[in-house]
Amino acid sequence: MKISHNFDSGKIECININPNGKITLSIPQDNASEFHQWFHFRLTGAKNISCQMEIINAGKTSYAAGWKDYRAVASYDRKIWFRVDTSYDGHSLTINHTPECDSVYFAYFAPYSMERHHDLIANAQLSELTEHIHLGYTGDGQDMDLLKIGEEGEGKKVCWMIARQHPGETMAQWWMEGMLDSLLDPEDPIARELLKKAVFYIVPNMNPDGSLRGNLRTNATGANLNREWQTPTMAHSPEVFLVRQKMLETGMDFCLDVHGDEELAYNFIAGSEGIPSWNDSRQRLLDHYQQALVNASPDFQTKIGYEKDQPGEALMTIGTHYMAEQFNALVMTVEMPFKDTELTPDEYVGWSPLRSQKLGVACLNALHQTMDEL
Repeated sequence: MKISHNFDSGKIECININPNGKITLSIPQDNASEFHQWFHFRLTGAKNISCQMEIINAGKTSYAAGWKDYRAVASYDRKIWFRVDTSYDGHSLTINHTPECDSVYFAYFAPYSMERHHDLIANAQLSELTEHIHLGYTGDGQDMDLLKIGEEGEGKKVCWMIARQHPGETMAQWWMEGMLDSLLDPEDPIARELLKKAVFYIVPNMNPDGSLRGNLRTNATGANLNREWQTPTMAHSPEVFLVRQKMLETGMDFCLDVHGDEELAYNFIAGSEGIPSWNDSRQRLLDHYQQALVNASPDFQTKIGYEKDQPGEALMTIGTHYMAEQFNALVMTVEMPFKDTELTPDEYVGWSPLRSQKLGVACLNALHQTMDEL
């Protein structure tokens, strides 16, 4: 039996392998950072062997409380990811599985590779609605891709959507794929109506370096991009610097910043209630969009989420807060679970790539219901 991780987004440390199937593992930290929670590895040579893969430092990871009721995902073909028996004792996370094939992959959530990202960008640009914009380069020299969908025009709104500031939150890019497929579908009536009223600027992956390196939360320099929005630099956070520069050029009326949450088993939205300029009108607009999304998707709810900031207490280095204040826009963070949804569970896949894609489509539906209020 062998454990490997030297591939796109691979991350694990193999400490010991016993021929009886007992495997001891550890999750390494992100480079230049103390964050660690993402894992992605391959097990070979264990067909029909009952394996117990124990991650011994799970209790010391960044969001250890998130392991409660969590189940890892596995795949034989790297296309279909299913949940496997997983237990957590407060110290170690143990994945129990008897592989049916000679090679099987395990991950924290279904990975979204940089190769798939390149395919996403390449396919999107084939639409006559799309313009690809190269914003610049990351610290590792990867491309920062921006997709412009539709055309500016008098009275049209400017809508931004960004995902995966935290690279380990791969459900965010699955969301992007579903949303883009819908927005670029010429036979989708909601997409047609939205594009009559708005132009879209979309960054499917804010953190290519962290994605390729298998980081949970940071880029190549160890920066948590979602804490860099007030004073980004090309040296430390080029991804935010380049995207923010373009935002200041285009302006903004609406933005969704798409993420995943390690602990909460719900889909929810975090608003910008704590920014200095928050008022009743902005609260009504936020409430309107959230109710529209409730109407569009049974997988979304508004009862469980983050504690709201008090007026003037928002951390302004966070992207949502910076953008909402800078542009006087409706800006929200969409959060999805690494686990399953508590209210709409699926025993086989849990929260999954396809369900993330469907929520992306629902978010467009909610925007359609909200567009005239912006």
